[in-house]
Amino acid sequence: MQIKNILFPTDFSHCANQALAHALYLTRKYHANLHMFHAIVLHENDSFNVAYDFTKMKENRTWMEETAKNQMNTDLKEYKVDDLVIKQLQRRCISAAPAILEYVSEKDIDIIVMGTHGRRGLGHLLLGSIAEEVVRLAPCPVFTIREQKEHLFIETIDRILVPVDFSDYSLKALKYATELAVSYKARLQVLHIVEEIVQPSFYLSGTVPKFDLIPDIKEKSKEAMERMLDESKGPKVTADIHVIEGHAARDIVKFAASHDTDLIVISTHGLTGIAHLLIGSVTEKVVRMAPCPVFTVKAFGKILL
Repeated sequence: MQIKNILFPTDFSHCANQALAHALYLTRKYHANLHMFHAIVLHENDSFNVAYDFTKMKENRTWMEETAKNQMNTDLKEYKVDDLVIKQLQRRCISAAPAILEYVSEKDIDIIVMGTHGRRGLGHLLLGSIAEEVVRLAPCPVFTIREQKEHLFIETIDRILVPVDFSDYSLKALKYATELAVSYKARLQVLHIVEEIVQPSFYLSGTVPKFDLIPDIKEKSKEAMERMLDESKGPKVTADIHVIEGHAARDIVKFAASHDTDLIVISTHGLTGIAHLLIGSVTEKVVRMAPCPVFTVKAFGKILL
């Protein structure tokens, strides 16, 4: 992969600090520049908020910028970074995700590495996710690291899962996964999920297993996956092929949890607007629920291979 500029957005949370190790690893591996970015989000431009003092706006902004700079230096202290090119910056904005995306376009960023808190349920519905917005709209690959109780060390990435649906999008994801497998000295888990057929309730038959309807579908799928590996034309890596029946997002996450997956590489079609609202995104669900980091490959924008 051709990587020159890596963006690491941080809010100085435990989640962000877990992502920092991955950002530094890739920066050193590809001799890239690391952009350490903090969005200073000012919501309280409200004269009715007694906590907001208009007479100290400039003073408050300077204090927040200095605090962010000091925290960046503190976070970097536990790593050896003297040999790396690291740019530290803060940007004032009203929302973090648009500020991150704007900076990506300005500085020709190749990869974004960021933490995600993995909110679910009502909290996710009401608050949304900065990471998911970036995953959906960024014109480059996005490496998300979901917050874990225990820190995931780089050395523990031994198995990389890449789900494929035989589209051009998943072929692109397979190429990236192969490159990352070389970088991390890992093996691939290539997964195809045969979607279950759900009959309308008046049929009284529930689901119809495709494995029963098409007895040789598993063998044909494996043959097609082997052809995809050959067509990817990347470096040779060890790959295990898996074909299961189920539902994409749910069973990608379940497979990762049950097969000790350390990293998922997945493509996104980049749906926006009404299409995204109605259909949702398998990739975003995986980002939110995966038990391990997720490397999202975009169907549009920058190509690194």
